[in-house]
Amino acid sequence: MGLMKVFSGSEVLATALKTKLEEVNIEVIMKNNNQSNIVLGMASSLAVELFIDESKYGKADPVITDFKISVQ
Repeated sequence: MGLMKVFSGSEVLATALKTKLEEVNIEVIMKNNNQSNIVLGMASSLAVELFIDESKYGKADPVITDFKISVQ
């Protein structure tokens, strides 16, 4: 079992999706690269990444899809 990246985006959107995944009992690891980007003088709208256990993807996929549709 490994980790699978399921989202890259802003901290606000990443936090919202993380909450939705945790509501269906999927553990999420959030990697926030914003601080590194600030130190390097770069700005990125894809600075926050969400990872889940790849074995949970089947359960997570409908949640992720609904979330992406809702924010378009």
